[in-house]
Amino acid sequence: MADSIVTPIKERANRAPKPPWLRVKAPNSPEYHATRKLMRSHKLNTVCEEAACPNIGQCWSQGHATVMILGSVCTRACAFCNIATGRPDQLDPHEPEELARAVESLGLTHMVITSVDRDDLADGGAGQFVRCIECLRETTPDTTIEVLTPDFRNKKGALKAVIAAKPDVFNHNLETVPRLYTEVRPGARYFHSLRLLDQAKALDPNMFTKSGVMVGLGEERREILQVMDDLRSANVDFITIGQYLQPTPRHHEVIRFITPDEFKDYERLAYAKGFLMVSATPLTRSSYFAGDDFARLRANRHAQLSKRGAPDPEA
Repeated sequence: MADSIVTPIKERANRAPKPPWLRVKAPNSPEYHATRKLMRSHKLNTVCEEAACPNIGQCWSQGHATVMILGSVCTRACAFCNIATGRPDQLDPHEPEELARAVESLGLTHMVITSVDRDDLADGGAGQFVRCIECLRETTPDTTIEVLTPDFRNKKGALKAVIAAKPDVFNHNLETVPRLYTEVRPGARYFHSLRLLDQAKALDPNMFTKSGVMVGLGEERREILQVMDDLRSANVDFITIGQYLQPTPRHHEVIRFITPDEFKDYERLAYAKGFLMVSATPLTRSSYFAGDDFARLRANRHAQLSKRGAPDPEA
């Protein structure tokens, strides 16, 4: 059974209040409810709901949702994540087709697909990612596809299969700095995740690669700058940096709320280090305005290649 986390109301009152720049309105628009109804009708899980994303009202009101495949129960228990941990769900063989129908109904031009960790599966769930990509290519061929995958640790051939399916963006989040992995992301290994991103780019140099980190977990500024350098060494194109928000008192505490000016500084430094695209704001999440960011990412690469006089692989 899943280990669902319930937060007593009296415990919530003891948590540090959010600063003004992190306060968002509760979702209640007709468009939000229409997106929610569509997700339910296709029996799709979303990371927006499962991870209690603060941007859900804004994104769903615009018909944008990040589908979470491979069930709603994760085999790992990261200290930052609100997704249930326990015995995983059985794979839904109809999930790829239902995803494609939902994307068609929403008329999405860019789709982000993520998943829980599935260490119980021989391929870590890579095959389901591939089938989802294939169904989208058949049903909505003009939709660009971004995958946010697990680390596929000890799953030989999993990454290669996903890259061979040709998503437009391969995303895997480092989440935090190496020093904090044992307490924040104990089931993962920093350098394995970094190597995964490096291998993805090596398998398809023309594919955009992306990764994200949270701040406010107790990391130091110099450690975030080192993560930026590590990602650039792996030729990662796009970095996202957002404020960690504690889902319940049982999760890792927020050590500090990073100010908007500090995020602007991170953005400036990331561009200086050579990233093609940077999203660094308090509310930034991996899939927040991902479609708009992808358009800018493409444009930035085109401008960079034109400046060098090099051919654009998408031309």
